[in-house]
Amino acid sequence: MVAVVLAIASVLAPSGCAGSADGAGAGRITLKVRLFGTFGYQEAGLFDAYMARHPDIRIEYSTIQDSGQYWTALQTSLSTESGLGDLQGIEVSEITDATANMADSFVDLGPLGASALRDQFYPWKWAQGLTPDGKVLGLGTDIGPEAMCYRRDLFAKAGLPTARADVAALWKNGWDGYVAAGERFRAAGIPGSAWTDTASGMFNAMIGQSPEQYYDASGRLIYDRNPAVATAWGEAMKIAAGGLSARLTQFTPAWNQAFTSGQFATVACPSWMIGYIKSQTGSLDNRWDVTTAPGGTGNWGGSYLAVPKASKHQQQAADLAIWLASAPQQVAVFEKTGNFPSNRIAAADPAVRDFSDTYFGAVGDPAPIGRIFGDAAGRLPAAVLGARDQVVKDLITKGGITRVEAQGQDPAKSWAKVVRDVTAATG
Repeated sequence: MVAVVLAIASVLAPSGCAGSADGAGAGRITLKVRLFGTFGYQEAGLFDAYMARHPDIRIEYSTIQDSGQYWTALQTSLSTESGLGDLQGIEVSEITDATANMADSFVDLGPLGASALRDQFYPWKWAQGLTPDGKVLGLGTDIGPEAMCYRRDLFAKAGLPTARADVAALWKNGWDGYVAAGERFRAAGIPGSAWTDTASGMFNAMIGQSPEQYYDASGRLIYDRNPAVATAWGEAMKIAAGGLSARLTQFTPAWNQAFTSGQFATVACPSWMIGYIKSQTGSLDNRWDVTTAPGGTGNWGGSYLAVPKASKHQQQAADLAIWLASAPQQVAVFEKTGNFPSNRIAAADPAVRDFSDTYFGAVGDPAPIGRIFGDAAGRLPAAVLGARDQVVKDLITKGGITRVEAQGQDPAKSWAKVVRDVTAATG
């Protein structure tokens, strides 16, 4: 869940309540929820539902779409113990940094009731939220099983198949097949349309299929000798240097507009992208569709809920986090935004497994996104995460790939700079 435009939203108690020291009515508690991107809680009406069940609770909610900007602000707030929410989101690429280096700043949610949820989660997801000594720092919100979203109308113009099974067959041999299909699309010469939005997105999708990415299990950086990174970089270079991308930067206004203008025909599509596409394309239903990604799996995204020790309402904040992480609420979020549950009970619920979205696919043939993402989730690798995962990833994608894609730099020279930059950033 990442983006670049700042967005703020609030969920407030009825205006008729008398004021108090924390802004709530007499005897009421205000819980400040600070998140990034679209966790789906507001969209699914869960904050309102929780306040209706707990009339003594008022929820004040805000979100920043840029996860990097959010993380920087959170680190500053933790160091000064000011500006913190009672409930904070932590992105998956930052969770190891939080559990390894910031455990003293967050509450152990286990004794506050969270341990009861342990067996409901994918084991690897639960483990990622634990500190080295076993404290529950973060409760999983979602995971990011991958698919491929594509424009049916652009595929038809290029003479490519449009049915989901036939499209998936284009890349049955993996990412080489995806690149080959892109070359066919480029050869069709559709004005103003590229095969994909950016090579960075494809790199992220590819690397998300590997259990080892930038670090090994001992915490050592291995990005520069990991075959999975080398392969993903090589495929990304075919896209970046081969004229297959629209050379856009994800989560920018230009990228958002391109969803409707037809500037790209495919986009790497973790489950949370479903809601994002719908929010950007409005009435363009039945132009986009969803099918299996090359390789059939991969994880891109997923977040956690944590309670800072600076919160004056730790138990109440933990109660809200536990309720939001429970199966019924994760089902409701998936139905509204497509964020795939990290709670296995929710993932197995027929409301998720059998869910089809009429916005995607041909009229009368809605995309079975519950099955597509559920199948990918069942094959997800348990990825090794490192303390500076996000830093390394950004230096490769926003740095190295962008230099080739947007500036025309030689791939070998760009990779050499990646190595220098990672060394400088990680010591």
